[in-house]
Amino acid sequence: MITDGEFAPGAPHYERDGWTAMGQAQEIAERLLDAQVRFVLAEVSGDRLTEVVARDTEAVLAVADTLVFGEIVRVEQAKQTVTVIVDLIGGSPVFADMAGVFADAIYDRIAADNDYRLGDVVDREPVEALLEKILGMHQAQERILDRLTESPLVATVASKFVDKLLNDFVQANRERAEKIPGVSSLMSIGQSAANRAKKAADGTFVGDLAGKGAMFALKRTNNAIREMLRDAPVHAAAMEFWDLHADEPVSGLRDYLSGKDLNELVLLCYEIAVTTREKEYFGVLLDECVEVFFHKYGEYTLAALLPELGLTGDDIGAEILRYGPAVIEGAKRNGVLAGLIRERLEPFFLSEEVLGILAAE
Repeated sequence: MITDGEFAPGAPHYERDGWTAMGQAQEIAERLLDAQVRFVLAEVSGDRLTEVVARDTEAVLAVADTLVFGEIVRVEQAKQTVTVIVDLIGGSPVFADMAGVFADAIYDRIAADNDYRLGDVVDREPVEALLEKILGMHQAQERILDRLTESPLVATVASKFVDKLLNDFVQANRERAEKIPGVSSLMSIGQSAANRAKKAADGTFVGDLAGKGAMFALKRTNNAIREMLRDAPVHAAAMEFWDLHADEPVSGLRDYLSGKDLNELVLLCYEIAVTTREKEYFGVLLDECVEVFFHKYGEYTLAALLPELGLTGDDIGAEILRYGPAVIEGAKRNGVLAGLIRERLEPFFLSEEVLGILAAE
């Protein structure tokens, strides 16, 4: 409190009946300030807070209903904001520290739960629709298969794949043939002759034939994949595979990978996301998304945007009341809240204008 003889710097000075009018004005101002602080604290205390939040939320939404989004927020401003959010939050140490921890928690606790089936967590319909869409993307399939033919290493893999199938087929037939008396000796002679022929061919044009054979194997493999995706009942087989797992506990997913594998996969995906957001082209894509958003919602009022985002005024009020009371009560207990309110209001009550008004009364 300001005592007699103390004045606000630069305030006018009045003499009235042996008592300084300015000193009296300052005392009144202090009393009004104390009353205002108590009033604000009461507004955010107990049941009154619920009423205040509902009242102010309604008032804010009423104002928001008069403001057009595209007139309040400019496209360039939104682009800068989105860039800052992606840059700051995407590179936050919290995400870097918690990515692996979250993966471990999911593996150890959630995935170990035997009370939930996979079918309870993920609905069958969207899985079926996703699979149908992927299998129906013939353009993507054709392009991928065409690009695969450009890779010599992939061709070699395909060649080994085809060779493996043929060798397994020959081996199976050999085992059947060897059960016939006398055939085993003939096959042994034939295999010996084939080995000598192979040695004789080494160092000549075998390398060129191997390369052509690899490409031939790849093309044959590609054709087989095309026919399988388009003609074979792949969709039905995949959904049957899903149905087999849908009735199993979620914990069964741990049979497919270890906790270490999941942890490393999450960290690798996080690293890809972090490094990708730093690229210039990623910023170009973000800007394009912002422009599309403005094109679609730029004429909406701020209040009309809330339902599009799945929010209502009640939702906003409920979230404020979910966390607000605990924060406010904590700030009240240590006196921080009263101090902040006084700090904000004091410049007004002790301003020259207010003191002059009070002194003149």
